Amino acid sequence: MTATGVRWTTRDIEALPENEWIRYEIIDGELLVTRSPHHKHQHIIGCLFSALHRWSLETGLGEPSIMPGILFSDSDNVSPDVIWVSYEHLPQIQDEAGHFCGAPELVAEVLLPGRVNEDRDRLAKLKLYSVRGVQEYWIVDRLAQRIEIYRRQHAQLVLVETLLAPDRLSSPLLPGFTCTVSELFVSRF
Repeated sequence: MTATGVRWTTRDIEALPENEWIRYEIIDGELLVTRSPHHKHQHIIGCLFSALHRWSLETGLGEPSIMPGILFSDSDNVSPDVIWVSYEHLPQIQDEAGHFCGAPELVAEVLLPGRVNEDRDRLAKLKLYSVRGVQEYWIVDRLAQRIEIYRRQHAQLVLVETLLAPDRLSSPLLPGFTCTVSELFVSRF
């Protein structure tokens, strides 16, 4: 039960008024509300998607998606910033309507400023993704220009490295994928 005593479900979210500036998520029955982020946040999501998309087109191994809804259960419903799923794994986690109902191999979240937002990605979502079977989780910090890489070890996601702007991002999930971390943060504004 949440601290407020109310346990939210997917059906409750569906009853809320639609608003393009607000994102609703549920983790363990707790409603999490996020307003539309800074344009640089969205730009980084686009750069990350673009890098994963280029590599995916070259290899034919899978595909990335921006802010897909993932319905793990009626009380765990999230929309990560970027995911990547292999074509081999896709049929196992996607329902007939094309919705994700299971864990993609890779999830990336770009941090929003503020303690509540950081705790959501570093604690609540880390725990959820770990329990649900995500293989790799990237937390992208646009203000510090760094990426924390969590990988599954002994059935849980564990921090294995922190990359800074001059470092190269790669993953054992994505053979041959590489990009300089600074490429993700390039913006004229």
